[in-house]
Amino acid sequence: MARTYEKITAADFSAAEGVDDWRVLWWQAFALFRTKTFATGLALVNEIGRLAEEANHHPDLNFRYGILEVRLSTHDTMSLTTADLDLARAISAAARELGVAGDPAAIRTWEFALDAVDVDAVRRFWAAVLGYDLVGDTDIADPIGLYPPVYVQQMDAPREGRNRIHIDLGVPHDVAEARVAAAVAAGGRVVRDEFAPMWWTLADPEGNEVDIATWQGRD
Repeated sequence: MARTYEKITAADFSAAEGVDDWRVLWWQAFALFRTKTFATGLALVNEIGRLAEEANHHPDLNFRYGILEVRLSTHDTMSLTTADLDLARAISAAARELGVAGDPAAIRTWEFALDAVDVDAVRRFWAAVLGYDLVGDTDIADPIGLYPPVYVQQMDAPREGRNRIHIDLGVPHDVAEARVAAAVAAGGRVVRDEFAPMWWTLADPEGNEVDIATWQGRD
């Protein structure tokens, strides 16, 4: 059955009714449900499966004891669409019927980022080491989709005096500033904030870096 849908922005999704459980991180919508028991989580997984089959639109699920993470995006457009919005609303409604609460403040995603002068040479090495596939012009990804991707960032010259590996951490837009403040209070420092709220670059007490990123400013 052919699906009909329209591409939407992160701002469109975030402003929509019925998606209070959901947050956009980069180009996907995430929800984290506190299922409390395995049986309740399995019941929600089964209901999501039924809804996904009816819609012919299938999310990624990460099911653990007491926790169910759901990720939505439209793979053939590499974006969010109205199909994701409709399914997000239906999943949240199913969770409410089962007495399951969402926990949007706990949502996150992350990837490794490597700075490189020769992007292809560096990513071929890491793809071989990790058993990953080359994706696009700059990325490598786990072929079974379980482990974090790696982004290889083009540098004009080798970076001196700073680590060449860092973590890109995606967080909900409404917790990002608090996360930055918590990191600074824990001994970190802000290296760069001129691109905030798209991202802040922070460093730990020994200079290891992380970019804390949101969807804002990317549409």
